[in-house]
Amino acid sequence: MAADRDDRDTLEALNRGYLLAAEKCDVAWYAEHLAEDYRATNPDGSFVDKAGFLARIGRPHTLRDFRAPEVSIQRVGDVALIHARTTYVKADGQPGAGRYTDVWARQGGRWVCVAANVTRL
Repeated sequence: MAADRDDRDTLEALNRGYLLAAEKCDVAWYAEHLAEDYRATNPDGSFVDKAGFLARIGRPHTLRDFRAPEVSIQRVGDVALIHARTTYVKADGQPGAGRYTDVWARQGGRWVCVAANVTRL
């Protein structure tokens, strides 16, 4: 179906935007694309809400060259799970890797991220 393809294209673009915004500390991108009741699990196991996430993402960090070489999008009605493996470069020049799962929901005719779980290996 064309609608399914459009949703997949949209979700792929949102996933790319999510990674790029993380690398660039782009608070405005996240403010627009995170649900008001967004929650995330950080790599250390702690939880953060939207306000906490926006505060953290706005601070400069030492990771660069974020990539998601393996991405899987799973749709369940108006919910989508994006699972991915990540690679990046640490401040000391060493490679880093991790995984994430973002949960997107169609709300008000658009996709917003409602939850995320990040793991660093």
